[in-house]
Amino acid sequence: MSDLKKTKAPLTTITYDRKKVKAPTKNIYKAIKIIGKRAEQINLELKEELLKKLKEFETDQDSLAEIFENKEQIDISRFYERLPKPTAIALQEWLEDKIYWKDINEEDYKAFE
Repeated sequence: MSDLKKTKAPLTTITYDRKKVKAPTKNIYKAIKIIGKRAEQINLELKEELLKKLKEFETDQDSLAEIFENKEQIDISRFYERLPKPTAIALQEWLEDKIYWKDINEEDYKAFE
């Protein structure tokens, strides 16, 4: 998880070289599908971590003042908001060859029949 926070992924939208993105699979659509699945995993990991940290600040009685004045909770939320988007992180991992993927072709399917 900590490596997701130290990623070199850009915070803003940038243009990527399509040839570099599709190079590992030789198919841009396959590459995008793999990157998308990894982005979903990253999103889930970040969401679970954020909810876990925010849960530490829950109290049995919430007064209106406590809700608006919990600075630690606000700081944690802002930190996660400033992280690159999961798709940017996944794309950066893809370009750095950090995503494991396996291409299952028709022969592999026949082995399971």
